[in-house]
Amino acid sequence: MNHLWWIPISILIILLVLLFIANFHVVQQSQAYVVTWLGKFYAIWNQGPHLKVPFVMRVAKKVSLKEQVADFAPQPVITKDNVTMQIDTVIYFQITDPKLYTYGVEYPMSAIENLTATTLRNIIGELDLEETLTSRDLINSRMRAILDEATDPWGIKVNRVELKNIIPPKDIQVAMEKQMKAERERRESILQAEGQKQSQILVAEGEKAAAILKADAAKQAAILQAEGEREARIMAAEAEAEAIKRVQTALAESLRLLNEAAPNDQVVKLKALEAMEKIADGKATKIIIPSELQGLAGLAAGAKAVFESDGTSQKLNETK
Repeated sequence: MNHLWWIPISILIILLVLLFIANFHVVQQSQAYVVTWLGKFYAIWNQGPHLKVPFVMRVAKKVSLKEQVADFAPQPVITKDNVTMQIDTVIYFQITDPKLYTYGVEYPMSAIENLTATTLRNIIGELDLEETLTSRDLINSRMRAILDEATDPWGIKVNRVELKNIIPPKDIQVAMEKQMKAERERRESILQAEGQKQSQILVAEGEKAAAILKADAAKQAAILQAEGEREARIMAAEAEAEAIKRVQTALAESLRLLNEAAPNDQVVKLKALEAMEKIADGKATKIIIPSELQGLAGLAAGAKAVFESDGTSQKLNETK
């Protein structure tokens, strides 16, 4: 029998190991354990390893500290103008105090649902149908503020409240659908009118641009024509000036040659008579002949008559 003493010791060691394992707890992150001592609140265990005293300590509740979502069933509510509709809500909340959450209320989720329904009925009762359909943000913010204040003694913080669906009565839904259809048709007509207006504007802009281009082209053509006429007049004037210059040069050259030949007065007077003859060929109606040229002119006229008479006699003799 003495050689079997190790058996009860081994059993005791195994029991102690199992007891240690059963009372050793590792709290995960974003969790909290509510621990009691002989039925009385003792402590809140946060993340990390913890060892519980057997038989006297107990983990009363494991609480998640993450943000949670509660989707409640539709609730019947009555508006200010006596329209009954169904509204379902979604609440985003977070447990901030595990002790209050454990001991503050018996059924926290049921309490939040009933509180949400009551708050929703009170808020919707102050609004008519149109305000209810168009004031979601206002309703959400008012519900969040009321629920957050009401659930604070329970260790719960309400972060956000959303109206998921607002379901009015069937006849109102039909009327709303007709109104929405009429609104869509009105917007479509407005868009078509705007499109036609934009199209007309684009056409007018195109015609305006074409007219401007045409006017610019005509302007450029007129400018080029005027430039061409001006250049032609300039060239004609230059040609005329060049001709006058050449005549003057020839006249000067003839005078130079005449001076070099040392003509007498009779030659000069004859040259003057030739000039007078050229003048007489023009359109002048009155010519004044210098006195010193009058005698010579008479002489020239006489000589011209003699020459002409001689020529006539010669022709008569030839005829005979």
